[in-house]
Amino acid sequence: MQKVALVVGARGVIGTNLVEHLASLEDWRVIGLSRRGGVDVPGKVRHLAVDLLDPLDTRDKLAGLSEVTHVFYVAYQDRPTWAELVPPNLAMLVNVVDAIEPVARGLRHISLMQGYKVYGAHLGPFKTPAREDDPPHLPPEFNVDQQQFLEARQVGKAWDWSALRPSVVGGVALGNPMNLAVAIAVYASLSKELGVPLRFPGKPGAYDALLEVTDAGLLAKAVVWAATAPAAANQAFNIANGDLFRWSELWPKIARWFEMDVAPPLQMSLQDVMADKSGVWKQLQAAHRLAATSYEEVSSWPFADFVFGWDYDFFADGSKARRAGFHEYVATDEMFFAIFAELRRQRVIP
Repeated sequence: MQKVALVVGARGVIGTNLVEHLASLEDWRVIGLSRRGGVDVPGKVRHLAVDLLDPLDTRDKLAGLSEVTHVFYVAYQDRPTWAELVPPNLAMLVNVVDAIEPVARGLRHISLMQGYKVYGAHLGPFKTPAREDDPPHLPPEFNVDQQQFLEARQVGKAWDWSALRPSVVGGVALGNPMNLAVAIAVYASLSKELGVPLRFPGKPGAYDALLEVTDAGLLAKAVVWAATAPAAANQAFNIANGDLFRWSELWPKIARWFEMDVAPPLQMSLQDVMADKSGVWKQLQAAHRLAATSYEEVSSWPFADFVFGWDYDFFADGSKARRAGFHEYVATDEMFFAIFAELRRQRVIP
């Protein structure tokens, strides 16, 4: 029986890979929601442009989507402070559910995308490995508010929910404020263009902290599994690549991939030191005949600074998903190299 996915936030790193994965499966059709819309794939994918913060626009654009069976909510609105993140991110989810639930009579599942913020990972050192049943921390935390909304809304309904908790997600989508792999690739490319070695720019302790990340393709598979496996209904799952790493070990490998020398770490704010590099980026593009990608599209410097500032261990226990039946994994170094290779294939970097 064919399933119809509504991917909310279809143009981000997670959403782009999820749409591609669903479109590759024979028994799925996909409807993608985003502010910008997208390019349709006849018979498989169609995109709708919608302002999810506007309940009337959301209701109007979703009014005809009676065929939707699964909602995959991966949208995100960035704000300057943790408290300011709560109202827009909760409102968007509420607007989507309010709009789709009355018209999609065959709705079976709503999937929610979260992260390690549930464990307080963004606030400082937290208990590792983090587990899905760890006690909560003080609010504000929009991930928690969203899950509580879904839990209350699901009572007595025919549909169920799941919540996926990835670490930092690695993917290729451009124009995203939280794209670590692209930031590394552009940082390395500009460093090489300027004739300087590749230095780790984070806090000294971050170079040796124990970390994990989540491949966007792996996450897409996990999302679909959790939305369709009876054992995953109404539960949250940590999803990561399955291995741990330290930048002190991975950073020299990244430098070798770019055919660069590596030098000792030097703490610096990428947001500051890369602020004046748009001219260098244009020179690099011209010299290597790259695609006309704007500097803003590939500049995730505040997020890169945030991640490189984690001078504490950052990982979770992924065994709950394995016990429930999800056994996929990805080698983290291979993930980064595959993303760099794809960026090169698309002529984003030389």
